[in-house]
Amino acid sequence: MLLQEAAANEAVPGRPRRKWAARLTVGVAVVFAVGTAVRLGGLESGVLLVPLVSFTPYFAVAALVVLAVAVVTRSRAAMAVMLAVCACLAWCVVPRAIATSSSAEGRPLRVLTANLNGGRGDTQVIVDLVRRLNVDVLSLQELTWSARDRLAAAGLEGLLPYQVSKPETWGPVGSGVYARYPLRERSGVFQPVGHHMPVAEVALPGGSAVEVVVVHPVAPVPRTVPEWEAGVSTLPPAPSSGPPRILAGDFNATLDHAVFRRLLDTGYTDAAAATGQGLVPTWPMRRLPPLVAIDHVLTDSRAGAVAVQIHDVPGSDHRALFADLRVRP
Repeated sequence: MLLQEAAANEAVPGRPRRKWAARLTVGVAVVFAVGTAVRLGGLESGVLLVPLVSFTPYFAVAALVVLAVAVVTRSRAAMAVMLAVCACLAWCVVPRAIATSSSAEGRPLRVLTANLNGGRGDTQVIVDLVRRLNVDVLSLQELTWSARDRLAAAGLEGLLPYQVSKPETWGPVGSGVYARYPLRERSGVFQPVGHHMPVAEVALPGGSAVEVVVVHPVAPVPRTVPEWEAGVSTLPPAPSSGPPRILAGDFNATLDHAVFRRLLDTGYTDAAAATGQGLVPTWPMRRLPPLVAIDHVLTDSRAGAVAVQIHDVPGSDHRALFADLRVRP
């Protein structure tokens, strides 16, 4: 009898600890449920949630850890919540790591996009990539006059002799597009909000032209979040007629931002996600390892990607993105 009482007394102190652990796990699960609802509902806004939603893939990994903790603490409520959370986040994140594009048919068009970080990106590396990857169209953001001169000195104009460029003396505003085939600048396609975003029509051999938009809205830092959202939302929607349209550049947005998903819903496909490379990060590349994918090539329904590659560019805080596309006539 005494032994039974002693055993009971020893067991009691453990029960409150388990109870508090279970309650804490439920509380964390509720936080994850709220965060998942924000992502699913596209409810991010303001200076805090807009940057945080960029890290949804990491949030999904953390959710798996919390689910494991819920199992260990035997909290049925937390397990139920976290199972739903993990299922929803997997539905959001996993498809971009699975190639869904088939062997697309059409004319080859090899597109490279790179942010030069205010002209500080290594222009020789850019030209080497153009040569090695046999690039047809190069979209450049944060192009300066000095960077344009260095690109020319490195031999870019011999590889891509046609250009529509809008460089600036310094800073992130300048942009440009270079091509292997004749270019014609287009105006009136949309009203850019943000940095220079030229539009050029590329005359592909043996068929109709392709329209290329160099994309670069402002970054969503605290004072520019409304301008960033306007910059992405005012990008031209996928057309149903006329030349096939390609958007290439630094969108300062990930596949988890609601404003970017609305753009995709107009009829665009993200080349990286379609080829299973949608989780490969492109920014930042300086003091931290790359964490998020904000550089994209989007195609309308008349084009598709067969391969995507990500390349480092010394001196830039972005990685370059190469998309091997096929464009149907």
